[in-house]
Amino acid sequence: MTKVQIAGIVFNRFQGVLWILCAVSTITLCGCTAEQKCADSGGWINLFNGRDLDDWKVKVSGYELNDNPGDIFRVEDGILKVSYDQFQEFGGQFGHIFYKDKFSHYKLRLEYRVVGEQLAGGPGWGLRNSGIMVHSQPPETMRKDQDFPVSIEVQLLGGDGTHERSTGNLCTPGTHVVMDGVLITDHCTSSDSKTYHGDQWVKAEVHVHGNDVIRHFINGKLVMEYAQPQLDETDSDARKLLGTMDKMLSEGYIALQAESHPFEFRNVQLLELEK
Repeated sequence: MTKVQIAGIVFNRFQGVLWILCAVSTITLCGCTAEQKCADSGGWINLFNGRDLDDWKVKVSGYELNDNPGDIFRVEDGILKVSYDQFQEFGGQFGHIFYKDKFSHYKLRLEYRVVGEQLAGGPGWGLRNSGIMVHSQPPETMRKDQDFPVSIEVQLLGGDGTHERSTGNLCTPGTHVVMDGVLITDHCTSSDSKTYHGDQWVKAEVHVHGNDVIRHFINGKLVMEYAQPQLDETDSDARKLLGTMDKMLSEGYIALQAESHPFEFRNVQLLELEK
């Protein structure tokens, strides 16, 4: 056997060992299933696979769970889209699409952009408006005509082309939080973010630490921080959950929102953290 042949055998065996090590490393570091491919070697997983909505549940106000009227939530060109193009007028079809599993301590990141025009009849505040719901109630527990899940909302707003309009804000349907030691009962609180006009892609990230601190980041900048998310006992939907959920929220579901204006989402990824 020549030296060239020996070298070839050694190289091929090295390639085989390297492939096995890479495969094991990917499984160990990422902990991903076959359906949930790793986003990178840092342990991030893709919640949205870019092909379909198989891992998600749809709840639209006025409809049963997993009814998706007019394909409000759909996948096109690898993007999770919110669209009302099959409706002539908005009739209260507030919608949320929930990931199948609940989480407690994690980082969530995604990119979003606002596109098109708001559906006629949509509320004024719904203009260029969507959100990420965290620590949400299970979609199965929502009333048929419930507009918003009891949750903590990371509000996503697009600029109107003229006025300042922050994004990464906080809204609290059926909930309260604590900021600087004070219980915040206002429904929405503005963040420190800049305004993003047009249809540019914006990066949003949420760091959720159970019932401790929650932080909002927009394009890498910290814009909002609070703690102790909790059920609002004066809210009728929240009161109904007290038998099955703790008042102090330490876990829940993640959902993306539809509020009458078209939105697009991509690269929806999650990294679980140590509790």
